[in-house]
Amino acid sequence: MNAWTWRSMAPRDLDRVVALADRLFPDHPEEAVHFAERLALGARLCLTLSHQAGDVGGYAVAYPWPPGQIPPLNESLAPVPMAEGSAYLHDFGIEPAISRSGHARAGLAMLVERARVAGLRRLALVAVNRTVPFWQGQGFEICEADPAMAAKLASYGSEARYMIRDL
Repeated sequence: MNAWTWRSMAPRDLDRVVALADRLFPDHPEEAVHFAERLALGARLCLTLSHQAGDVGGYAVAYPWPPGQIPPLNESLAPVPMAEGSAYLHDFGIEPAISRSGHARAGLAMLVERARVAGLRRLALVAVNRTVPFWQGQGFEICEADPAMAAKLASYGSEARYMIRDL
């Protein structure tokens, strides 16, 4: 029996989510206050992969955000621009020990369904750490970066790509 299930993220999850994010993405640390702000902004789109024992094995942090714009890392989002029917998947991580168990696809499917129910028409992200092929397999397409976006992408690493999926 699979004891891991995706559910809505709650404020009580943030300490464990931030700790997991710090382990998974040490080159892109973000403070808990910014995770909390993003959770408040996109409560229906933020998910936690939780175990019946209370462990957190994964998370998704997404919120309404205009297409073609990359939100800042580890900074406040205020003021929040109009989302124009789009959401941004800011952070998505799975504990390596359980990463090949279909949890990423299941979490993304739940997120996409919730975005559709909310009336959103597209989902964007920045693919990092050589994950472009995974995201392409989930229906995301690479978008060409203008000079301003290319400058922001550079802070994520040379292989970072801005990607969008129509919902």
